[in-house]
Amino acid sequence: MRGAGGTSGGTGQFFLGLMMMCGGFYLLLNSVVVSSAFGWGTRLFGFGSAGITGGIVLIPLIIGVAMIFYNARSAFGWLLALGSLAGLVFGVIASLSMSLRTMSAFELLCILVLAFGGLGLFLRSLRSQAREEAAEVA
Repeated sequence: MRGAGGTSGGTGQFFLGLMMMCGGFYLLLNSVVVSSAFGWGTRLFGFGSAGITGGIVLIPLIIGVAMIFYNARSAFGWLLALGSLAGLVFGVIASLSMSLRTMSAFELLCILVLAFGGLGLFLRSLRSQAREEAAEVA
């Protein structure tokens, strides 16, 4: 019978590593607080002292959509609409702020050991163990 990933690795290590890794990364990502400063008056992009807000980015989007509805083959309309939509999405993502919630050093160490210890076990189980056993005997 073949082990995890078609190798002679340990299936038990595979599932233990998978559970540890999933639990650790779940706890780590659950500890991250995401907030946004996006709003109609918030600057998405800044050029010197001038700033482009979310409302200003919507103007080319509206014009591009109107051009597309008037003539669906308008390359400039598609370019305007897709470009301003990409700018809006980029601005929203760029305005996100992430921080780690307050926790003790023990909690953080437990989370990191679970996540990365599980990742190590998981990857180790995918490696062939026949070579290691042959090297230990010799």
